[in-house]
Amino acid sequence: MQADTLLIIGVNHKVAPVEVREKLAHTAGCENPVVAIKTIPGCRECCFLGTCNRVEVICSTSESESTARAIRQHLFAGSGLSEEEVEKYSYLHVGQEAVNHLFRVAASLDSMIIGEPQILGQLKKAYKAAAELSTVGPVLNKFINKSFSVAKRVRTETNIGSSAVSISYAAVQLAKKIFGTLADKRVMLVGAGEMAELAAEHLIAQGIAGVVVANRTLERAINLAQRFNGTAVTLEGLASELENVDILISSTGATGLVLMKDDVKPIMRQRMNRPLFLIDIAVPRDLDPKLNDLDNVYLYDIDNLKDVVEVNKSERNKEADSASRIVDEETIKFQRWLDGMEITPTIVALRQKADELRRSELERTLSQVKDWSPKQIKAIEVLAASITNKMLHHPIAFLKETGTPVEQTLKLDLVRKVFALHPDTNEGHDDDELSS
Repeated sequence: MQADTLLIIGVNHKVAPVEVREKLAHTAGCENPVVAIKTIPGCRECCFLGTCNRVEVICSTSESESTARAIRQHLFAGSGLSEEEVEKYSYLHVGQEAVNHLFRVAASLDSMIIGEPQILGQLKKAYKAAAELSTVGPVLNKFINKSFSVAKRVRTETNIGSSAVSISYAAVQLAKKIFGTLADKRVMLVGAGEMAELAAEHLIAQGIAGVVVANRTLERAINLAQRFNGTAVTLEGLASELENVDILISSTGATGLVLMKDDVKPIMRQRMNRPLFLIDIAVPRDLDPKLNDLDNVYLYDIDNLKDVVEVNKSERNKEADSASRIVDEETIKFQRWLDGMEITPTIVALRQKADELRRSELERTLSQVKDWSPKQIKAIEVLAASITNKMLHHPIAFLKETGTPVEQTLKLDLVRKVFALHPDTNEGHDDDELSS
């Protein structure tokens, strides 16, 4: 029996523009395509991963070329893309290359932002969905779960996820440096910009105590405040609320400054000079640069945060080199397991044939002798087993030697022919049979 081949067919942000990815996007409301993909001839097991930056089918197949072609056609069906565009905007990873690719995806080395943690959660969700639909089996169970442990090892042994690489997350990390803990702090959102909302979500995740939303339109402020169980005020009430907040994130899109140094100076006296952290992520700026002149007022604009992000991206790239070495090492180890899956049935069949011959010859010989004692019979049985094991040692060692896939196939064919083994014997083998 020849082991199934691992395939990964898909598109991502590196090979396809967003307008192509949009055509393949499977939203949460769409039926998971794995059930249909599983019916493709040659597809033994499959899992579907769909995010805003990638669409991939992970497959274990007995007929790699034809199955890959059919899966690709299924994936792009209805996209309106020509065959040339499908070829241009998609990729196919086979065998060890597929193993390395999935491990890199899980470890966030293939992401738009290296080190981001979301992709691992998305992969786990995709695997769970496939398991619930019974489209994964022993090979993909082992393969995908191994990708989870590789990702964990990368996180444990490198600092790839420790540095802020988005404006919003960088703002939160700076706030933590100033305050130590954010658990008892209150934040004010000025405006309703997407970046300000994202920063607020990061702050909420840090256990922030409360949120106030200030906006020119009170109705919009109320709607946003409800998302974070907060309160809402108009821009006119901004200054009066400053006494009770610790962090302000501003992103209004206004053409002029919305908060001046003279607005904040008297409030700092009322605050007893408690630190006030101001994050201005608006372009043009919302907050008066002179605010930085006030004691215990910390003002950061988007350029300050970009500097932090760029430095941290450089640090992550350095960590990515270490992470890649881990992935490469784990790829080789997993490939050995896959190779073992292919040689195990042959080893099992070889042992079974040798054991059958040994038992047959023992029965024939012992039936002709009437006066041997049990001790003598036992000695003959031990001798026969010992000879069998010694005869099998070199053929099994020969099969276990590492080599290219082509070399492995040639060795398997040779041993099967020499010992007259049926190629499909013992498909339901046990991995422990590899030990000799």
